[in-house]
Amino acid sequence: MKRRWILFAPLAIMALLFGAFLYRLSVPDDRLIESQWIDKPMPLFDLPPATAGVAGLKSSDLADGRPRLVNVFASWCIPCRAEAPQLEALKAAGVPIDGIAIRDRPDDVAAFLRENGNPFDRIGSDVQSSVQIALGSSGVPETFLIDGKGIIREQIQGVILADDVPGIIARLEAMK
Repeated sequence: MKRRWILFAPLAIMALLFGAFLYRLSVPDDRLIESQWIDKPMPLFDLPPATAGVAGLKSSDLADGRPRLVNVFASWCIPCRAEAPQLEALKAAGVPIDGIAIRDRPDDVAAFLRENGNPFDRIGSDVQSSVQIALGSSGVPETFLIDGKGIIREQIQGVILADDVPGIIARLEAMK
């Protein structure tokens, strides 16, 4: 009888872990990792095209005088698919958008674009995630607002939602 508590110990530990998990979901940590490149020029890079028919991307492309978005994405990223309509809406509003495809194959990027649309002017292939790491990007999708001089002004971590589109357009307009 005295050893009966040993049988319930694993159940109690699981309940405690589950409770901690639920607590973290209800009280999220607001300490996201922000890129160290905010208010600095885009790090130097020259990425080859991620798929046929779309030009590659280099850092000098981002200093053409027009504020723009640089979207870090991947064909295997489910949230990137959810974000695709918002990128299309931004493109339709005249926002220049460039992409960096992370750890992806050309055929997979092409299929992603066929299925979800192609809002990108250029897409660079970052097979080793070296540019993603240099940017301080913590995952996909992640978007950077770049001013016309190639300076990173803002980082958006996670999916761009439909409600975010007007604010992004306004912030880019303010950079002109």
